Amino acid sequence: MERSNATNLNNNNGHSNTAVLEKELVTNLEELKTHTQAVATPEAPEVEKQQPSSPKGKKPIKLILAALGVGAVAASGFGFRWWQYASTHQETDNAQVAGHVHQISSRIPGTVAQVLVNDNQLVKQGQLLVKLDPQDYQSKVQQTQAALANAKAQAEAAQANIALTSQTSKAQTNQAQGNVSAAIAAISTAQAAVQEAKAGIPTAQAQVRSAQAAVPAAQAQVAQAEANLQKAQADYNRYQTLYQQGAIARQQLDTAKAAYDVAQAQKNAAVQGVQQAQAQLAAAKQGVAKAQSQLAQAQEGVASAQAKLAASQGGLQQATATKQDTAVKRSQYDAAKAAISQAQASLNDAQLQLSYTNITAPSSGRVGKKNVEVGNRVQAGTPLMAIIDNENWIVANFKETQLENMKPGEPVEIKLDAFPHHTFEGRVDSISPASGAQFALLPPDNATGNFTKIVQRIPVKIVFDQNSIKGYESQIVPGMSAEVSVKVK
Repeated sequence: MERSNATNLNNNNGHSNTAVLEKELVTNLEELKTHTQAVATPEAPEVEKQQPSSPKGKKPIKLILAALGVGAVAASGFGFRWWQYASTHQETDNAQVAGHVHQISSRIPGTVAQVLVNDNQLVKQGQLLVKLDPQDYQSKVQQTQAALANAKAQAEAAQANIALTSQTSKAQTNQAQGNVSAAIAAISTAQAAVQEAKAGIPTAQAQVRSAQAAVPAAQAQVAQAEANLQKAQADYNRYQTLYQQGAIARQQLDTAKAAYDVAQAQKNAAVQGVQQAQAQLAAAKQGVAKAQSQLAQAQEGVASAQAKLAASQGGLQQATATKQDTAVKRSQYDAAKAAISQAQASLNDAQLQLSYTNITAPSSGRVGKKNVEVGNRVQAGTPLMAIIDNENWIVANFKETQLENMKPGEPVEIKLDAFPHHTFEGRVDSISPASGAQFALLPPDNATGNFTKIVQRIPVKIVFDQNSIKGYESQIVPGMSAEVSVKVK
């Protein structure tokens, strides 16, 4: 603006000086014409005689000198104005419009099913641009969903096995401890019977009383053995059913069978104890003659009780092993939970890949450089189109010698080649941290010994004043050539 005002002022001064000069030239030309006509008349000799004494002959020289003076004054005024403008402005025509160009590409390989935009079309942020065929990725989602459901089912089965094994282990432990206690009691009873048998005939009556007392105890053992047998039989039948369904291992079924056999033996032993007590009572009644037989039977009872004790201790060890099996089941359950987490992660990834089949606009703007069509097979990273938004600025490459007084925030006049009759306004936003040569693919190496000093260009970012580009927002596009003038302090 200042440059145009200075130019107009110089032009006005030049016009006024020229008018004065033209007026003086017209007067002098009229006088010269009169003088020429007088020379052309017959009285020319008289005029020639008077010419040396006439002062009018010096006017052409004065005229030339006056013209030169006026021109010098006009030139000096124009030069002063030009110097004043040039000292406060920095100009360059090495400038272009720049803007945000968002490259649109696919994040996954696939086949283009739909293209929903055209060249130069306005789009909004999040608008669907291209749709890829989703069938492959939908199938992947279904597969991962099935794997997740399978992992959850396995975890539930493992958890149920933990509860079942834990309860079974407790029942087996309690039963084994009862069997051990019963076996110890049976040993004590048998040993007492041996002592009684050794006492001989004088103690026969005592043995009869003892035998009479042993009969109810033996009958109680029969009842206990019968109850244990029924429980063992029920457990065996339940485990056999679970084994046939595939819910438990063969080892657990064998354990239940062994417990059933032990209970059967216990019952038989208890029944036999009743018979022994009755026999002891009969033998005691028969007298001393049968004392030796009672001693042998008592010794046999001790051996049988010791065998029962050994069997009961084996059952207790089995119950301990069942506890270890519970720990194994817990480990299996933890592994099943880890499989659930892995399947869930695979499902999330498959759903994410499926979402990538919808390619949307990352920003509002206009579509450019569209090179995708329906049916194209694209790979990840394949450029499909570009979105250019309406935020534009100027990148002006000033010489490094022009940046001495240039600061961010200084006003700028902008002329675009596309709009030569309109001047835009802006301001300096920032100055590049390096010259353009430093950002080149092959920057110059001054250490090679082939150095020639060249004035470098520094990119300067200039932003538009939004009020000055009203009505031109959609017409200003990146790549347009521009001329800028920065008013520096």
